[in-house]
Amino acid sequence: MGWSDRLGTVGVWHRVGGLDAGVVVQIEDLGYRTLWLGGSPGADLGAAERFLDATASLTVATGVVNIWRSGAEELADSFQRIERRHPGRLLLGIGSGHREATPQRERPLDAMARYVDVLDAHGVPADRRVLSALRPRMLALAGERSAGTHPYLTIPPQTAQARAALGPAALVAPEQTVVLGTEVEAARRDARDFLRSYLGMVNYVSTMRRGGFSESDVADGGSDRLVDAIVRHGDGAALATAVREHLDAGADHVCVQVVPAAGDVLPALRAIAERLGL
Repeated sequence: MGWSDRLGTVGVWHRVGGLDAGVVVQIEDLGYRTLWLGGSPGADLGAAERFLDATASLTVATGVVNIWRSGAEELADSFQRIERRHPGRLLLGIGSGHREATPQRERPLDAMARYVDVLDAHGVPADRRVLSALRPRMLALAGERSAGTHPYLTIPPQTAQARAALGPAALVAPEQTVVLGTEVEAARRDARDFLRSYLGMVNYVSTMRRGGFSESDVADGGSDRLVDAIVRHGDGAALATAVREHLDAGADHVCVQVVPAAGDVLPALRAIAERLGL
């Protein structure tokens, strides 16, 4: 079974805080088959277990567990606990965070390799985890030690690069941020509010620069060119097109993040689901 068959071609990315089981049930009812929990969910995976309990067949993925904040042994134990209750419905997304939030972050490639060693030793299968890989060496590790990669805040040409690097069998599951709305300036305000913190983080800015954006694009809150490329806005058809562009570039699965997250995300998800025939 290919990754698109296992996860569906389109999923939902949402920060774990503020997400309740009622919304998750509605997400499943709309036809989305995978929910990615962002905001560094803890190693106990309590939220993932609650949402699996509340749904019939939804896959829950973490997007991502931060290796500096969550112990590998506890994460492995949590995975095994949930696997016994909900076989095959949990995917671990793992990442090394960013230096601005985790000052102890040193030599993340080596730290990730050691973390994965512990997961191996505790029986977490390689095909049940993915790495958040933004740089070539981490991407290579993802291909060697996991099912693939879950990139964040990237554009379709970078999806194509990830596919070329990992080959045809690996999972490539990028996140795509969207704003539902045809009033351009209002949508850009929401997008800039969302991007503000990321534009102060070296790893994300470096990824944007590798994606072809200039120094001026990433300065002063982001140029219109950058904002419109990374946070796609428009009606349901426009948002569905943003998803298709990643799929056409080689993604197996695209997870949609609706902003502002504090609002009602369901209208945007419903519009995308209808356009894509989920």
